[in-house]
Amino acid sequence: MWVVCADLEGVFVPEIWINIAKKTSIEKLKLTTRDIKDYDELMTYRLRILDENNLKIKDIQNVIASLKPLEGALDFVRWLRKVTRFTIVSDTFIEFAQPLMDQLENPLLLCHSLEIDKTGRVTNYKLRQPDPKRKTVEAFQSLRYKVLAFGDSYNDISMLKAADIGILYCPPENVIADYPEFPVVRNIQELKNLIKQHISD
Repeated sequence: MWVVCADLEGVFVPEIWINIAKKTSIEKLKLTTRDIKDYDELMTYRLRILDENNLKIKDIQNVIASLKPLEGALDFVRWLRKVTRFTIVSDTFIEFAQPLMDQLENPLLLCHSLEIDKTGRVTNYKLRQPDPKRKTVEAFQSLRYKVLAFGDSYNDISMLKAADIGILYCPPENVIADYPEFPVVRNIQELKNLIKQHISD
């Protein structure tokens, strides 16, 4: 039996931090896990930029409230839930993701959380566990499931390596160049076709 583990941003929903950067005109917030491999380095940088610009959690949530899932994402989620077990494994935060998950009919989401003070300032972030994407795959495998995983960024690589089948979905060229061992798909139909090739109960 199979489980599919999928990234969230850039796969089912727009990149949240890029949209925050666009809405606030803070260009420095455009960097994502497609650009910086070390997640702690990236989040420490982001928290500093939020403080420098006095951005609070409500400002961020207001941006997120305006976002919609990517074209075809909801139909794809519905299809995945019909053909296999499916979970989204993301380095986003529950305080960010819930409005978008509601629009995707709430598939299982495993992600992190934020520490927020009484003024609404984001003071820190709390990882669910170290290297959570890889460990999620390994947990399913310990339950005797095979895992197919897909994502688009550096922070997905440990998940793809641990999975029985790992796929890069619409990745940037730098990620493809660094990890040529993974098959690359460029749209949902190509991804569905590849999943169909591998998954059967």
